[in-house]
Amino acid sequence: MKPCRAFLLPLLLAAAGPVHAQGAAVSSAPELARIADTLKPGQWVWAPQVSPAGPLLVYVDLSRQRATVYRNGVRIAVSTISSGKPGYETPTGVFTILQKDADHRSNKYNNAPMFYQQRLTWDGIALHAGGLPGYPESHGCVHLPLGFAKALFGITKLGATVVVQDDKADHVRSSPAGLIQPILPTGAPAEQALLGSGEYRWKPQLSPTGPLTIIVSKQDQAVVVLRNGKEIGRSVAIIKDDDPGSHVISLTTGKDGKPRWIYVGLPGHGEDAGRELDEATINRVRMPRAFYNAVKAVLVPGSTILVTQSSVGEDTGRKITIMDAVAPTP
Repeated sequence: MKPCRAFLLPLLLAAAGPVHAQGAAVSSAPELARIADTLKPGQWVWAPQVSPAGPLLVYVDLSRQRATVYRNGVRIAVSTISSGKPGYETPTGVFTILQKDADHRSNKYNNAPMFYQQRLTWDGIALHAGGLPGYPESHGCVHLPLGFAKALFGITKLGATVVVQDDKADHVRSSPAGLIQPILPTGAPAEQALLGSGEYRWKPQLSPTGPLTIIVSKQDQAVVVLRNGKEIGRSVAIIKDDDPGSHVISLTTGKDGKPRWIYVGLPGHGEDAGRELDEATINRVRMPRAFYNAVKAVLVPGSTILVTQSSVGEDTGRKITIMDAVAPTP
């Protein structure tokens, strides 16, 4: 945020009436979909009653400058955003909300207000209220309308999953870098221990609690499990899937109270919305039985699967975080 904008933003945010007026509260999924398709910069739509309970997932689409909120796999809100400008690009990957602060002030940019901040990384990336010119203009954070930022802040908890992706229109494209960058508590990159053929490792004690994310890499033919942002398991796998796109699948609770895996209808994959993970798709992924049983034993509602073409091997290029692994005391 430029210094001049740091002084102007408190005045802009003080005019909360116009900002809130650009948010629409609706009561049905069709109405939400209709308004979501017509949003202009600064606008948002909110329908929490469409799915009143269940695990929460926030999906940020950098290419479309949109944030979508899903609860129990159902879309309940959509907002315009502004992400990092050239030279300060917002990192992509799967993050967990590490810290919440409704009245946060920037340590870097002239004490600039970052209201309803939800921290994604300890090196400065967060969701918060900010400027929305209709294009990327932040220093890496994801700017949200003030009213939307406040409403989102009110329903999230620490550990909620946030997926950030880009270039979804180009489904064939995969990242030249790895999705996982191990980080030491000091913030420095850590060496990554890679598996040999036919191996797996499982160390749940490295992170006993927290949100679970499973990454299925079609490029590497590997499965990686992270809990509370730290890798606890990794296995080689046979993944027979020609689909070049990325998909997010969330473990939800059905009306009968039983857990079920359902696809999140991400932008570019709207046909996925609400579709249950079927046996045929499950059978496309083969892994050691002991590893499968270990992972199955720790699954809880809210666990997330990310299916991707990107690598989960050694990171040799641009850093892409798949969950911030640095966890100092806030």
